[in-house]
Amino acid sequence: MDLAEIFRVMCRRWYVLVPGLLLTAGLTVGAWLLVPTSYESQSTVALLNSRKGAAADGNPFLSMEPSLTGMADSLARNVNSDVSVADLKEKGLTEKYEAKIADNAQGPLLWLTVTGDDPDAVLKANKTLMEYTAQRLKDLQADQKVEPDSMIRLTTIVPPQDPQAKMKSKVQYLIMAAGLGFVLSLVATFFVEARRRHDAPAKHRQTESAEPVEPAEAAPERPGPLVDPEVAPERSVAQPLDQPTMQLPIQPTSEHRPAKRPPSWVK
Repeated sequence: MDLAEIFRVMCRRWYVLVPGLLLTAGLTVGAWLLVPTSYESQSTVALLNSRKGAAADGNPFLSMEPSLTGMADSLARNVNSDVSVADLKEKGLTEKYEAKIADNAQGPLLWLTVTGDDPDAVLKANKTLMEYTAQRLKDLQADQKVEPDSMIRLTTIVPPQDPQAKMKSKVQYLIMAAGLGFVLSLVATFFVEARRRHDAPAKHRQTESAEPVEPAEAAPERPGPLVDPEVAPERSVAQPLDQPTMQLPIQPTSEHRPAKRPPSWVK
């Protein structure tokens, strides 16, 4: 089946295709209204060396040791744990969040990302997440009885950003709804076409069986060749009957032949 045939079928079964497309449009609009828009806010924090470790040059950014990156990874895993999720829910953070090492980071940088449907709640949750992350860093070092001057510190590099709408997931739902509705409309159209083509020969046979059969008219007899009745019995038996006969000239019998004249020398 080529494109021209598909187009003809769609035009011929428009009464099936058009309602399907209208239903697809309604499904797409419903998906746009029912699927909420997702908002995301992100902030960036960095781990700094302790006050005692930075006392030599007085600048903590100049003394970022590789061990700080390992501590940043440990802190991110702790914040993402189930215990931290339960603690943050008690603090009012019900949105989805994530803490991870920043992509292509050259040091101990952490991304704190919060996603939700309410932009104001997302921004507030990101601030709560930053405070909780700083507190967890202190608690982890306090459990090891680290002196305050030797504790790793947390500083804000990028404060919580204004929530931005994420339309990718919503557009994906719209495309899925539109594609599903269009495919179902085409399937219904070609199903009706197939059923009609299947039922057409059966109806045609029923119509033919219901019609009275008229007797066939006898074909007119073809006139045969003219045959002389006196010569016809002399026809050869092997000669086909449907072949035309040819009348031969009748030779005179001996009784009708004239008498021969005697030669001149007989007297």
